[in-house]
Amino acid sequence: MIGILKKILPNSNERQLGRLQKIADQVEAFSDEMKKKSDEELKNKTEEFKSRIEKGEKLDKILPEAFAVVREAAERVLKMRPYPVQIMGAVSLHEGNISEMKTGEGKTLTATMPVYLNALTGKGVHVITVNEYLASRDAEEMGELYNFLGLSVGLNISGLSKEEKKEAYDADITYGTNNEFGFDYLRDNMVLYKEEMVQRPLHYAIIDEVDSVLIDEARTPLIISGSAEKSTVLYTQANTFVRTLKEEEDYTIDIKTKNVQLTEEGITKAERFFNIDNLYDYKHVALNHHINQALKANVIMLRDTDYVVQEGEVVIVDQFTGRLMAGRRYSDGLHQAIEAKEGLEIQRESMTLATITFQNYFRMYEKLAGMTGTAKTEEEEFRNIYNMNVIVIPTNRPIIREDNPDLVYKSTIGKFKAVAEEIAERHKKGQPVLVGTVAVETSELISDVLKKNKIPHNVLNAKNHGREAEIIENAGQRGVVTIATNMAGRGTDIKLGEGVRELGGLFILGTERHESRRIDNQLRGRSGRQGDPGASRFYISMEDELMRRFGSENMMNMMDRLGMEEDQPIESKLVSRAVESAQKRVEGNNFDARKQLLQYDDVMRQQREVIYKQRAEVLESDNLREIVEEMIHSVVERLVRIHTPEQEIEEDWNLQAIVDHANGTFMYEGMVTVDQLKKLDPEEMIELYMEKVKEIYDEKEQQIEPERLREFEKVIVLRSVDRKWMDHIDAMDQLRQGIHLRAYGQNDPLREYQFEGFQMFEDMVAEIEEEVATYVMKAQIESNLQREKVAEGKAVNPKEEGSTKKKPVRKKQDIKRNDPCPCGSGKKYKNCHGANA
Repeated sequence: MIGILKKILPNSNERQLGRLQKIADQVEAFSDEMKKKSDEELKNKTEEFKSRIEKGEKLDKILPEAFAVVREAAERVLKMRPYPVQIMGAVSLHEGNISEMKTGEGKTLTATMPVYLNALTGKGVHVITVNEYLASRDAEEMGELYNFLGLSVGLNISGLSKEEKKEAYDADITYGTNNEFGFDYLRDNMVLYKEEMVQRPLHYAIIDEVDSVLIDEARTPLIISGSAEKSTVLYTQANTFVRTLKEEEDYTIDIKTKNVQLTEEGITKAERFFNIDNLYDYKHVALNHHINQALKANVIMLRDTDYVVQEGEVVIVDQFTGRLMAGRRYSDGLHQAIEAKEGLEIQRESMTLATITFQNYFRMYEKLAGMTGTAKTEEEEFRNIYNMNVIVIPTNRPIIREDNPDLVYKSTIGKFKAVAEEIAERHKKGQPVLVGTVAVETSELISDVLKKNKIPHNVLNAKNHGREAEIIENAGQRGVVTIATNMAGRGTDIKLGEGVRELGGLFILGTERHESRRIDNQLRGRSGRQGDPGASRFYISMEDELMRRFGSENMMNMMDRLGMEEDQPIESKLVSRAVESAQKRVEGNNFDARKQLLQYDDVMRQQREVIYKQRAEVLESDNLREIVEEMIHSVVERLVRIHTPEQEIEEDWNLQAIVDHANGTFMYEGMVTVDQLKKLDPEEMIELYMEKVKEIYDEKEQQIEPERLREFEKVIVLRSVDRKWMDHIDAMDQLRQGIHLRAYGQNDPLREYQFEGFQMFEDMVAEIEEEVATYVMKAQIESNLQREKVAEGKAVNPKEEGSTKKKPVRKKQDIKRNDPCPCGSGKKYKNCHGANA
């Protein structure tokens, strides 16, 4: 039945290839014309194309001719001429798809055509590679071609100064690693002056080894963490001071908004206690903040109502359900203030300044494309998450590599014994062998076995990646044995040495099946490039992790019944199919986990975009008065609406609370009184307050030179946004870690996270507006005012072990197999993440 359907419905990949072939033929049609051109005429085509694009001609229209120009230039400069299949791959990349091209098919050369075409727009093209060696190599080698055609090339690697980075990004084409591009985006959104930003708007990117970047590393966030540690002394001092104050005399409480405001008397006492002249002087921002949080902790937050103290820690109580919210912490220093109030050890505030996942960074590009030798098995994920189709490009020459069925052994010892014998036999006849391992430990174990057998070999793993390219390039030489972890050496071709073809080419020996078929295919693909001979085989034992995870007991029992020895293998296509089916199940689980991570991260993405957009507006703007007034208007409107609810009669409105709160934040005492408000409806109250705000603002504009006032506004807004956003990132992280427990209450954790995350964001925006209102209206402006970073940040490399932020220590849960899975999927634990346990 499937066979009949295949005949009726042409394969979608075949359809795409037919279309790409037609475009490749159009490129080919320009060949003779380009051959006749002199170098100068060929170079002049770049300016001609740019001019046509400026006049409105679309890139797709220019494509055949532009590709033909690159093809001819590549032959003259690089002594390489792209094959028709490479042109097909190039068209697919230009269209924002993934071109799956086997190892050795010339992906680097293929990319030059869409890179050139898209760089003609002047908006910049980013070529992303997995390591700096490949970025430097490709920028240098392909740079000759682009420079010949009149385009500039930049290299973006770690350790460059801001000026050097800006120069790299301003080039027509920029090479670099995924980490560096992501970190630069985060750093750009932390700068204090717009001139310090290095990236241009994200236009078009081609990712080499796209599956490695967008799938294997998708769950690892890029984090910029702060190096400054906030002092805990101020919490204790503020707590001591607050305990000396009296209600009504020194502070007023607004129960509805859960706010406490110092009165004029309270402010005077604070200035006396801390020996300062003016609490609202901008240099005392931190002190003022600590006093406010200490007031809140002591006056508003009630022990055993809002929180409980358990085992020396403050644990929040959910105000709606009364449940304990283990792992959650109040943001903005309130948690530390409560710890000071209760005499507990004050934990350092989190210092994550910025974070983003690769999934969300790369989805910001206007157009995204990728290339790899193995992507088809993850096609659904690429389509669903990145809106990219995977197009399998045929090889230039047929693949003649022989992929042998797996050999299955009863035990690990038997398997490794057989592996050592196979390597020794191949080495003896001079055939090069590449041994693929899943883990570093396995590579070292095999290395020890080979040392005992006196077989010379190279080991390539995370401990020895400095010589990666050199080791991999020599792996095809006669008699060479190379042991490599599966991901090592990606992007580097293994060329066969003299006489190796006659010996059968490179032999790939896999010591274990990876949980992803794609990684196994990558290993196989190291052999048999460009029509070379080669062979591959995987050695499996019933004790391998993948086999144990998916019920190898039946097969183990069968081997026992047959009385099979440890080193006696089963060679069966049936076993290989069973392994593949296990791999598909794991891939499905992993895809679900990544998809779920993205759903959670999308909440942060929306918030991050709002904050970064607002920040960019602040940096771009010459006069922030309008923005500040809008913020103050929000503060006034919230204040008035809360205390004049529609359902209450006017006599019950708490007008005194409005006046007290306004006086404590953005107004001076006596400017607006309760008697004045009694005659007004809520809209008129808001208008009255805004009139007074404008009066104060006008007065400031007359007293202070415009340049200083404008800079002062920026200092206040940037500092408030950065500090509150940093605390919010941490609060969201804490929420995320505890949210899965909601599944036990039959609630969808994702929906709860979205709802609470939105509420927390709204609260953060309100706090930013309130802080900006207070300081712009009340602070004194010093002449030596300058913008300051909230904290110094450093990029944390996600590939380095233990680099991610430290999490609070939690007791391990005891989850039963039939309990709901804590991930929130709604499935039983045994059918979801318990399947991996």
